[in-house]
Amino acid sequence: MCGRFTLTAEIDLLMDWFEIDEWASDLEFQPRYNIAPSQDILAIVGYEGKRRAGFLKWGLVPFWAKDPSIGNKMINARAETVPEKPSFKHAFQKRRCIIPADGFYEWKKEGKQKQPKYIRMKDAQPFGLAGLWEKWKNENGNTIHTCTILTTEPNELMEDIHNRMPVILQKEDYSKWLEWEGEQDVLKDMMKPFDPAVMEAYDVSTIVNSPKNDTPECIEGLA
Repeated sequence: MCGRFTLTAEIDLLMDWFEIDEWASDLEFQPRYNIAPSQDILAIVGYEGKRRAGFLKWGLVPFWAKDPSIGNKMINARAETVPEKPSFKHAFQKRRCIIPADGFYEWKKEGKQKQPKYIRMKDAQPFGLAGLWEKWKNENGNTIHTCTILTTEPNELMEDIHNRMPVILQKEDYSKWLEWEGEQDVLKDMMKPFDPAVMEAYDVSTIVNSPKNDTPECIEGLA
């Protein structure tokens, strides 16, 4: 699964890296070192042929849901089943998004303990996680916009840490992921384990266990 991640890059870098055309006018961005479910997270959606960045609540609420609390169980979607699963298939067809990140956490079981690991690119550059988004309205007409992060089988780096990893998109696939309307096999080909040769993982402090801790210390490697 993917339950925590970071986004610490400067806005200018994100605008250039993800070729963002529009930045939501009310968007106040600051570095995040311990992003957790139910929080608002930065996401990029396709909008009239352009890429628009804004905040979505992490935990997808299907448009047909009666209670938005279902989103608490929808922080991840399995790539293998997402095209058919009722909770996600509509969004998979119509509402895909890219969630910028520059690292994520996973906990490796070591005896009776769980050691948090920080996983990132060796060059420390940002990357795009494959996501889905939805909008949900209550009986009063109030709308919330939510999202989920897709996961897939682990690559060789991750398999020693956890049995799942987030779907990391190839940079050249960003536009296709946002805009594709053809055969789903094209999308399925993008939801593969990322190249482990360009990634690294290292131990970090257990302070990351609490989402209340959102400081640079979260990503500092243990001596």
